[in-house]
Amino acid sequence: MSTSTPVSLSYADAGVDMVAGDALVDAIKPFAKRTMREGVMAGIGGFGAMFEVSKKFKEPVLVSGTDGVGTKLKLAFHLNKHDTVGIDLVAMSVNDILVQGAEPLFFLDYFACGKLDVAAATDVIKGIAYGCEQAGCALIGGETAEMPSMYPDGEYDLAGFAVGAVEKSKIIDGSKIQPGDVILGLASSGIHSNGFSLVRKIIEVANPDLNADFDGRTLGEALMAPTRIYVKPLLALMDSMEVKGMAHITGGGLVENVPRVLGDTLTAILHKDAWQMPPLFSWLQQHGGVADAEMHRVFNCGIGMVVIVAQDQADAAMDQLAQAGESVYRIGYIRNREGNEHPAQVV
Repeated sequence: MSTSTPVSLSYADAGVDMVAGDALVDAIKPFAKRTMREGVMAGIGGFGAMFEVSKKFKEPVLVSGTDGVGTKLKLAFHLNKHDTVGIDLVAMSVNDILVQGAEPLFFLDYFACGKLDVAAATDVIKGIAYGCEQAGCALIGGETAEMPSMYPDGEYDLAGFAVGAVEKSKIIDGSKIQPGDVILGLASSGIHSNGFSLVRKIIEVANPDLNADFDGRTLGEALMAPTRIYVKPLLALMDSMEVKGMAHITGGGLVENVPRVLGDTLTAILHKDAWQMPPLFSWLQQHGGVADAEMHRVFNCGIGMVVIVAQDQADAAMDQLAQAGESVYRIGYIRNREGNEHPAQVV
């Protein structure tokens, strides 16, 4: 009777490289360290991240948001460009919690892949750290998961969440919005991180050269432009005047997101001629034969954040935001809703 020696298997034989994982942690620590802020008690490396809420809040209310980058990642894989999707990841969550008046405090990320590419993952997390710096929040922890056979080679997925705080008395919930209030639109940096399934379908149909010049950069770079982070200018605006409502313009565009901050009796009238749709959106509409209504429902069309203020403060708000580096437009107003009309109308 013959016997065979049992095969000695390791985690590496199963496709998980623990050495690469350790190398990634070492590579990202300096970038995470740059995001540290008051309140961080324990960050990268521990089992749990600890954060102490500042005593400047008398009645702090925690506000949290979570999101991913979506199929924009597919374009990142195609272009082998990984340095900006981390900014997108942070932006999608911090902009969301900002609209309720919250100051982002800390952020955690989740990076999942089939086989860890340390260089690509480092680029991604450097982008996350840079996004956190823009938002003034700490990259306090995260998770890297290497899962063989779960993802194709060269691909990964991202998720993250942000936690912020707002004084209970200063929560922005739209309840103070009334007829006559002015709707301001802050320019987007591009497509941001929504509608990329349609973008990719248009690219598939049009088959453009993504390396061709487009408005001073390549078409690929224009498509990949990271989501703008509006945190610092808008926190400053909230400190200087009453902001009645804000809406982060993500999936659903202006017509679906602005109503989320309106009461049941109000309608937002949006003037499409109040700002010029950027060339990239015109290119997408032309090459995809996309109807106007579909453009407004899927894309931000050049407006990434909406701010609602009283009519007598609109000019001051525009001046302050412009001085902070934002391109801002007076794009509409609030009026009473009539019958069963849609709560947001583009005219």
